[in-house]
Parts: sequence; C-alpha cells; structure tokens
Amino acid sequence: MQVKTYAEYQANNETPEILFWVGCAGSFDQRAQKVTKAFVEILNHVGIQFAILGKEEMCTGDPARRAGNEFLFQMMAYNNIQTMNMYAVKKIVTTCPHCFNTLKNEYPELGGNYEVISHAVYLQQLIQDGKLKMKGGGEFKGKKITYHDSCYLGRANQIYEAPREVLQSLDAELVELKRCKTNGLCCGAGGAQMFKEDEPGNSRINLERTNDVLESGASVVASNCPFCLTMLQDGIKNHEKENEIQTLDIAEIIAKSI
Repeated sequence: MQVKTYAEYQANNETPEILFWVGCAGSFDQRAQKVTKAFVEILNHVGIQFAILGKEEMCTGDPARRAGNEFLFQMMAYNNIQTMNMYAVKKIVTTCPHCFNTLKNEYPELGGNYEVISHAVYLQQLIQDGKLKMKGGGEFKGKKITYHDSCYLGRANQIYEAPREVLQSLDAELVELKRCKTNGLCCGAGGAQMFKEDEPGNSRINLERTNDVLESGASVVASNCPFCLTMLQDGIKNHEKENEIQTLDIAEIIAKSI
C-alpha cells in the first residue's frame, strides 16, 4: 500500500489533514497490521488526506511507563513530541487506545498538545457526516455482534457510545456482554501485562472475558484495541470456537461493509 509520510508531504509544501499514528502493534504485529490496512482502506475510500511518520515514529512509551520505567517513557515521548512539533502536527488519529490515551492525556505535560482522536470516534464522525455509507446486506447481515470495551477507551476516557454507533450502522444485531461500559472487564493485557508472564491465580483474565463472549451468543466480537484483539482471539482459540466466532477490529468490520 502506498502511504505517504509527513516528510513527503512537507517536501511538496503540503499539509495532510490528519496524522495516522500507526503504533507498535499496528506496525509490527501481523494480526494488528490487518487493522492498519483496513483503516487505510477506509481513509482512501473517503478521500481523506493523511500521513504517517514512518520510520520517524517511535513507541509512545506507554508500556515503559506502565511497567515503571519513567525515564524511558520520557525519553521516547520527548523524541516523538520534537518530531511532531517540527511538522506542526495538529490532529492525530490512532487505532490503539494505549497510544490514544498517552498522546491525549500524558503528552501535554511534556509539551505535546494535539487533537487526538480514536479511530472508533473518527469512524463514527465519518458515518454521521454521511462521508461513510454502509452497503446493505453485507457480510454481517443478520449476525449477532458484541462489543468489548477496551479499558483505555472506556473507563479511562469515557468513550462508550461512538464504537456502538459505528456497529449499529450495520445490518446486524448488537448484543451487550454482561460486563460492559463502566462495568467492563479488562482483556488481561493492559498495564504492560501483555509483555510479562502470568502471576499466580486460578484463571487467566482473557479466558474469563471469553466466557462473557460465549454467553452473549454473538458470532462476531468487535474490539478497538490490538491487545484486546490478541487476548480475545487467544481465548476463543482456547475454547476451540475460532470457526464459530470471529474476532475483528471495528475498522476491519467497516472496511468489509463499504
């Protein structure tokens, strides 16, 4: 896919509408790369001028800060802020709630002030403005879809309705998990848990969360976070239900429906 970088735009004296922050998972994780591609397809479909930082993008530093390495976090953050301020970045859209939360709530105190939007909210805005239209009778017609609230979009930033409104634009039935919205359950990967071994206990959190998905009777579980996607997928594989239940990011669902 041909995606222009901010440097390429600047070389032509142009300024893109948004910076698409790809994030570590979206860049390097094979499963999350599919979400990146789906979101780029949507942006191209709508005709939005966007750019990425490419090799100038570093990790936001979220896992380092959550794991207690404040020095490493600040070092990464300063590097990213210098790069974005050099390009005079104003608006950022990200497909990862961890990146979203860090860029939106933690970068300002270090001098990085930007309008930061989650792709779930951005997609909702595009649908609301009539720029993104679903074709009827698509792949999800008549299917039961449930939505897993990621911690950093839900409880941390109070974004509950936008992703649901995106899913309600489909010919599908949205069913809620028993633990949802303010009472949602973590997938088990937050707070840098993704990168460490399990602690002693009776059950893995992602298996607990998968039980909620199975109880809902949904054939598709939608998420907006690369970590949640991995944990839910692993949980569904553990129950040997991967042929019955699809685990998809909101961007993938919309890309298949336009």
